[in-house]
Amino acid sequence: MRFLLRIMVAVVLTAAVVSAQTPDVVVVDASAPAHPFPHFWERMFGSGRAVLTLRDSYLRDMREVKQITDFRYVRFHAVFHDEFGIYDEDNQGIPVYNFSYLDQSYDGLLANGVRPFVELSFMPKKLAAKDILHAFWYKQNVSPPKDYAKWDDLITQFARHLIERYGIDEVSQWYFEVWNEPNIDFWAGEPKQATYWELYDHTARALKAVNSRVRVGGPSTAQAAWADAFIQHCSENYVPVDFVSSHVYGNDKSEDIFGTHEDIPRDRMVCRAIKKVHDQIASSVMPTLPLIWSEFNASYKNEPEVTDAAYMGPWLADTLRQCDGLTEMMSYWTFSDVFEEQGVVKTPFYGGFGLIAAGGIPKPAFNTFKLLPELRDQRIELKSDSALLTRKKDGSLVLALWNYAPPEKEGAAKSVTVRFKGVRAKKALISNVDPKHGDVHSVYEKMGSPRYPTQAQIRELRKAAELGSPETRDLHGGELTVSLPSYGLTLVTLK
Repeated sequence: MRFLLRIMVAVVLTAAVVSAQTPDVVVVDASAPAHPFPHFWERMFGSGRAVLTLRDSYLRDMREVKQITDFRYVRFHAVFHDEFGIYDEDNQGIPVYNFSYLDQSYDGLLANGVRPFVELSFMPKKLAAKDILHAFWYKQNVSPPKDYAKWDDLITQFARHLIERYGIDEVSQWYFEVWNEPNIDFWAGEPKQATYWELYDHTARALKAVNSRVRVGGPSTAQAAWADAFIQHCSENYVPVDFVSSHVYGNDKSEDIFGTHEDIPRDRMVCRAIKKVHDQIASSVMPTLPLIWSEFNASYKNEPEVTDAAYMGPWLADTLRQCDGLTEMMSYWTFSDVFEEQGVVKTPFYGGFGLIAAGGIPKPAFNTFKLLPELRDQRIELKSDSALLTRKKDGSLVLALWNYAPPEKEGAAKSVTVRFKGVRAKKALISNVDPKHGDVHSVYEKMGSPRYPTQAQIRELRKAAELGSPETRDLHGGELTVSLPSYGLTLVTLK
């Protein structure tokens, strides 16, 4: 019996070794059907809150991300927070407006080629019905307004000022989103949905009364919620709406999004949630409304093994593959760790959401966004769930390959052989993001993981984050074999 057991174990182990050594095969057929592949993932990014836009470090990180992506819009919270100074009241309760910080903020964004995606939040203290402060470090007020006439005037004066300063031809290219995640603890109105409808109705009508070309939408919900009810409400009550927005994160729960007890893995959650809302719009009375996904990431928590790690390369690549055709724009939360929801940043790598860590240190997610825009705007069909194939205007091909594993369980390395059909190219350029390429963690750990890196250490870390020049490889018999470590992402450009 023991002898048979040893034989069985040996067979299983041998099969596992053979499987690990046998390359996966991906067949690339240049004549396969193709469709447009707009870069919906690199046009909009999230960030912390309005007052941070006045910092040099914020704008410096913005410029770095703008250099590697088609960064067109930025979204942030709390433009009406008291620290931004827009709204006050005198001793008689008469509103007093001050757009000084607003002008500095938006001037800075536009000077860097980025437009505001304006999230209209939160409630100024003197306009709030109650003093209901959120748990975030900057303690925003999430109360409804005490007086909707004053709220309407705030929105009116805000919109008029922007149009007077920048012109309607410019402002009409922006987006105005009403509030942030009113279905959870960012909105204290009760009942939540009915009171948010009231807020949205007042806000949308006030904006359109200033100029009908201003674009407004919502409901900006967490967990892919309310979209169908929101569209129905706007339709039945003749409330203006130009787009639908919502949020989801890879570690959201199926109970909150789908009302089921499914175990949906982190690498499938985002696009399943987006498809839910996409399909709700398509079956609604307003089926052509654009869907803008104004927050997404692999985690809504601070998980260093996720957002600071090479894990983000395969996760992002596969998310783009799955979400193709479902949304006009997806806003990665966030482009920078100039960010203070949990307080002042205490160390560079704490699981922050940003592409760039404190001190201007690029993370693997930054390098992933550096590689993925090299994919072109025509996607060719491919029978693989770990690859994405695109074509340039000159007919040459760009292929992304990845080796996904969940963050809690590193997978095995794998070899992938790509067989090209209908391709004349003889060489390929290979670029990689993985734990050994574009990931500074090994260098940071050798430094002793300093909480406050010196300027010399930051320079060393920034250098370690650089991807370097692509490797040139020859194709042999129309084939190319590449090795992918766990959490590895490879970009292949044929020449």
